[in-house]
Amino acid sequence: MSVTELHHLYRQGTLTPRSLVAQLRPRIDAHADLNVWITLLDNRELKPILDRLDGHSPDTLPLFGIPFAVKDNIDLAGVPTTAACKGLDRLPTETATIVNRLVEAGAIPIGKTNMDQFATGLVGTRSPFGTTRNAFDPALISGGSSSGSAVAVALGEVTFALGTDTAGSGRVPAAFNNIIGIKPTRGRWSCHGIVPACRTLDCPSLFVIDPLDGARISAVLDGADPLDPYSRDGQCKAFNTDQLRIGVPQSAQLKFFGSGEYEAAFQQTLNHWRELGASIIEIDYAPFVEAAALLYEGPWVTERWLAAEQTLEQRPETVLPVIAEIIGGGGARKAAEYFRAEYRLAALRAQAAELFEQIDVLLTPTAGRHFRISEVAQDPIVRNSELGYYTNFMNLLDLAAVSVPAGFTGQSLPFGITLSAPAFFDESLLALAQRWLAGRDQPMGACGHRLRDRTPLAVPGRIQVAVCGAHLSGMPLNHQLTSRDAWLVKATRSAIGYRLYALPGGPPFRPAMVRDVTGGAIEVEVWSVPEDRFGSFVAGIPSPLGIGRIELEDGSMVSGFICEQGGIQDAEDITEFGGWREYMRARQSA
Repeated sequence: MSVTELHHLYRQGTLTPRSLVAQLRPRIDAHADLNVWITLLDNRELKPILDRLDGHSPDTLPLFGIPFAVKDNIDLAGVPTTAACKGLDRLPTETATIVNRLVEAGAIPIGKTNMDQFATGLVGTRSPFGTTRNAFDPALISGGSSSGSAVAVALGEVTFALGTDTAGSGRVPAAFNNIIGIKPTRGRWSCHGIVPACRTLDCPSLFVIDPLDGARISAVLDGADPLDPYSRDGQCKAFNTDQLRIGVPQSAQLKFFGSGEYEAAFQQTLNHWRELGASIIEIDYAPFVEAAALLYEGPWVTERWLAAEQTLEQRPETVLPVIAEIIGGGGARKAAEYFRAEYRLAALRAQAAELFEQIDVLLTPTAGRHFRISEVAQDPIVRNSELGYYTNFMNLLDLAAVSVPAGFTGQSLPFGITLSAPAFFDESLLALAQRWLAGRDQPMGACGHRLRDRTPLAVPGRIQVAVCGAHLSGMPLNHQLTSRDAWLVKATRSAIGYRLYALPGGPPFRPAMVRDVTGGAIEVEVWSVPEDRFGSFVAGIPSPLGIGRIELEDGSMVSGFICEQGGIQDAEDITEFGGWREYMRARQSA
């Protein structure tokens, strides 16, 4: 059910989007008792979406014929949006920006999935449409609030699913159902057309079973949206995944809430990262804990009250008692409380930023324990709070995060870990997730999907290419990579023995990298480009530049930009800057 697998079948002619959709419905019906879906699109509603794919193929649409699920707080025109509240009474005439982008890319929305009411909960049990059951054990919680979306992917009912993530809703259910959950940098994916939970903190999220799928779909979702006032662009950032510094909470700050099996699984995880060559650094987790507490104990609960205000006033009987208890007092908060909390949060952000100067990525369990549904029922607010210990701070501190499977406990409980880093390190986190999963012979989802590739950071059907100038992240020509579904593997340097030149002309201004034993090491980024789009990328490279082989600082060889010797005749030698970014900074400040 991965994008790669489905596109292979489409190209072979052994499958069509219509035949795939016909096969999915019986699979979905077989799991009806798990309460995954709120609304499924019928044949009449699917017809215009499928008709639009006629005449297209995986070569013309990046997500051609790929089925996906939509969390039911995200709008799809003509289909009710409930946010798991029968009193919301919302029939949108417009489709949410992120859903529209997916449909335009060829993806097929199958329906709307169950969730914790008003996206308030990490448990998956707070819905009038029934408790969403875990994909592995119906007695266990599925996690929330994006419960149905995660379980739909884990069961193979769709290839990917949209969720939202304000406090962990896109990560906890991923961990509990053994799949990948992506929480992007806040504002990177549009929230237009999404029922808000905390409008200033909300993020759409993505569930997949393959990091490559995550990269492809993320490229479609990326881009500022003028309809979302909190949407923002930012320069992609990268850390060197070959010399990784992983921060973990100090031992006394780790919490597993009585789960010895999860505690043992986390220690095994740390040992495996050491085997992969990472440095494990204990850090003071206190700023993250304090920031996490602000989400529900501070004035941000007022945003949740605002989102549900009309329903609370007009149809209070449709709001679940536990939700009313959590958000009901939000309207009484004073402005002074907000500003005091905002001042404290600014200090915590500064402390977190200082910690990330010492590490590349923060590693935690996604959740400290996996509860049974009966355990949550006994103390729903406390259990939910415990699930947020490793998640609630992410958006308050402006971090990006990816939750990835990390094996099973002795009792066959899925265990997941979360990798997080400051804003706009999204691509590096996803590359790191791929590296983690590539060496582990572990099935993902309840259907046992396994990665086809076992080599860290290498993906079949893709070519790694090193770029050194205008194609770097955030530079003017980077779109020539991202528009071809390329994704960043790592930021690194060349081996010693290269010179960098600034070619005459522009804009865009362009460098030339030339092999020279008297030269130095040059800053580069390695990008992974689909084989079938590499040719068109190379065809657009103007003389005197071309593609050859470049040696990286670790001794490996990759394709990369080189220049004909005659092309540097009138060029400026800028090797002393060590890279194009530093040269451009100096040029702009001159």
